[in-house]
Amino acid sequence: MMIAINLVKVLIVFAFVQAMAGLTLWAERRLSALMQDRWGPNRLGPFGLLQPLADSVKLLLKEDITPQGVDRLLYYLAPAMSLAPALMTVAVVPFGEPVTLFGQYVVPLQVADIHLGILFILAVGSLEIYGIVFGAWASNNKYSLLGGVRSVAQMLSYELFMGGSLVGVVMLTGSLRLNDIVASQQHLLWGWLPAWNLFRQPLGFVVFLVAAFAETNRLPFDLPESEQELVGGYHTEYSSMKFVMFFIAEYAAVFTMSALLATVFLGGYGLPGLSVAECGPVWWLPVAQAAVFLTKTLLFVLLFITVRWSLSRLRYDQLMRLGWKVMLPLALLNIVVTGTLMFLWRTTG
Repeated sequence: MMIAINLVKVLIVFAFVQAMAGLTLWAERRLSALMQDRWGPNRLGPFGLLQPLADSVKLLLKEDITPQGVDRLLYYLAPAMSLAPALMTVAVVPFGEPVTLFGQYVVPLQVADIHLGILFILAVGSLEIYGIVFGAWASNNKYSLLGGVRSVAQMLSYELFMGGSLVGVVMLTGSLRLNDIVASQQHLLWGWLPAWNLFRQPLGFVVFLVAAFAETNRLPFDLPESEQELVGGYHTEYSSMKFVMFFIAEYAAVFTMSALLATVFLGGYGLPGLSVAECGPVWWLPVAQAAVFLTKTLLFVLLFITVRWSLSRLRYDQLMRLGWKVMLPLALLNIVVTGTLMFLWRTTG
């Protein structure tokens, strides 16, 4: 029975992430139109909600072109390798407290509750670079290759301090498990302020947020694509279904990264007073927690969209300088400050 329940959870979560990728695309087009005094998609479905579906069908029906001289194995494998990590990472993100089904099965509201959740996210998230590099190399195109080289340097640089920004959270929590990180934020500081890591780790939050933009290749860090310079970067030679997979991967990564930000820094599915311990095992509690989690996640999605249409692209030397000379020292400073404050608190407390 538990195997069937777990399979259902996998299907629901993965289908939901892909649906949210389409919704994120729609929200980006509508919000960018609002910011630029345009209409945006407004014909298909209510408020144009079916436009992403129509665009996907159009792309799937286009001719699938394979250029001459490509490495066919890597060329066909790359889009899947770019999409899979974005879908796998969300598997360890909890969106509610465990529920009891049929009076005997305790079901965690996440695909996999593992004790090394943070390490799993960092490890699997870093695999996305292989899809980009394989696609860039296999395309036999100089623009694609330059985009792939940029992506490697960018991701390796920014993953370093992304991990460093989470060290302070792990030090405060004493665990790498995401459920423990969420649980550690379910109380009030000084009786009125939610104990979210946004307030306890403000410097770590800023560093992680900057790294999240770089990891998802979003403006102002979209150097691997850079249409004005590289035509389309690593996916220049891709069309039809293969391009759709790259496209979905980008927006799925935005939603997944937003979910991770909400979980680690905004208390995840929790709000003060919204837990089994305080409300009891009522039927509406999982729904309310999932709604809270989704609301926090969508706030970060809107932030990703707003930043893209507000800031200009950095030059590549500025990108590297920001990573190595600003963000990395700040990540290390956050670890030192967190450790010092914890020592002083335990010594004086």
